[in-house]
Amino acid sequence: MRKIVVAITGASGSIYARLLLNKLVALKDQWEALSVVMTENAKEVWETELEDKAYDHYPADTVRFFSQRDFRAPFASGSGRYDTLIIIPCSMGTLGRIATGVSSDLITRAADVILKERRKLICVVRDTPYNLVHIRNMETVTLAGGIICPATPSFYSRPKTIEDVAATVVDRVLDLAGLDISTFRWGNENSQ
Repeated sequence: MRKIVVAITGASGSIYARLLLNKLVALKDQWEALSVVMTENAKEVWETELEDKAYDHYPADTVRFFSQRDFRAPFASGSGRYDTLIIIPCSMGTLGRIATGVSSDLITRAADVILKERRKLICVVRDTPYNLVHIRNMETVTLAGGIICPATPSFYSRPKTIEDVAATVVDRVLDLAGLDISTFRWGNENSQ
């Protein structure tokens, strides 16, 4: 059973984080621990974009929230055996700190741990356009074993709502994390 951390930074794109958390809660039979850490900026962006608070939706017995400064969180050490860290959305500042090995908060420490343990780091970057520093940081994280998954939706499933569009990215992230999901599959007439 997987142990998953979802980290939410202050980049625009809170809809991706909310959809991911909702889908992970629905997939509870595929993981044993789901932890969340949000930056203060992420909380502000979430409230601005989604007009609610993240903590109101998830029961404490299912999703465990941690402070950005809580280095006692189990995923701050390799011995906690968390196997997947999804940073969604991943700000370019967070990506830059990960790429340079600066683990000054719980998110960057967790990324450092995941990379050193050769486990799965998925960074869902949302900024656009990219400058050369962003591209080099993405290259560095990729060479270190991380996965860069830009929050670029697909349209061949003919999404009808903004949630459907965002779900094309979230479903790709869940696939990358190795979870078994039902989603649109190119070339499969029976896809949902």
